[in-house]
Amino acid sequence: MASTEEIEQFRENGYLILHNFLTEQEIEAMKEECKNLVEKINPSEHHSTFSTEADQHSKRDEYFLTSGDKVRYFFEDDALNSKGELVVPKNTSLNKIGHALHWLCPAFKKVTFSQKVKDLISSLGYEDPIVVQSMYIFKHPQIGGVVTPHQDSTFLHTSPPTAVGLWFPLEDVTLDNGCLWFIPGSHKGPLYCRFKRNSEKEGPLLIMEGKIEFEETQFIPCPVTKGSCVVIHGSVIHKSERNLTSNSRPTYTFHVVEQKDTVYSSENWLQPTPELPFPSLNTSA
Repeated sequence: MASTEEIEQFRENGYLILHNFLTEQEIEAMKEECKNLVEKINPSEHHSTFSTEADQHSKRDEYFLTSGDKVRYFFEDDALNSKGELVVPKNTSLNKIGHALHWLCPAFKKVTFSQKVKDLISSLGYEDPIVVQSMYIFKHPQIGGVVTPHQDSTFLHTSPPTAVGLWFPLEDVTLDNGCLWFIPGSHKGPLYCRFKRNSEKEGPLLIMEGKIEFEETQFIPCPVTKGSCVVIHGSVIHKSERNLTSNSRPTYTFHVVEQKDTVYSSENWLQPTPELPFPSLNTSA
């Protein structure tokens, strides 16, 4: 559980770093399971890319929109040519895998629903938390792109705001390989953008509304060691830069929202399905 001092840091800054949260066995199990997933995919069947740039959201397709209860694969923009063909090796082409690793893949499920995660979320004041999505983010060398400044609640809006992310580096994260940068205290400000399902029959399936406001000088880098847990408030502004090293910077992350006295927006891109209602974090792994 987070200590009183750590909880106060989280409330003040909008993020919290907990060192040595994962064991070496947990880290290696997730990396091995991911390796097996990548080996099985056929790149010719997957042409979806991932970016947080607003002008890229219009390119989202049904593959992305229906990924909440599946394991699906999203390539870096630079990994594909104009015909959607891979121009780099398959094992260095992916941006991420999402969005139901927490439920469908044993190694990720074991970590997500571990007692230490339950204790942590409980210590942050959650009474009836549910897990809404999970991702394995690769951040490959050179091709591992910039993640532009954003707030997670843009994508996972609730009333009142309750989204929180847990972000686990599976290798040491440094200034050179794309560590997270935060604007401390920015979670106390407004939610600038909403990423929503388009209610209109015409146009893209998904739309981004609003424009985030920030100053680059406000960001503080947060290098962390392998196996740490970074707790991310849904409203804190954060980003990451390109991976400039020769090695990948893999991370596992998932998001939780409160169910009690909370409304999960029906406009969010991600919705529960009959196949996978958002599972309670109190479920046994």
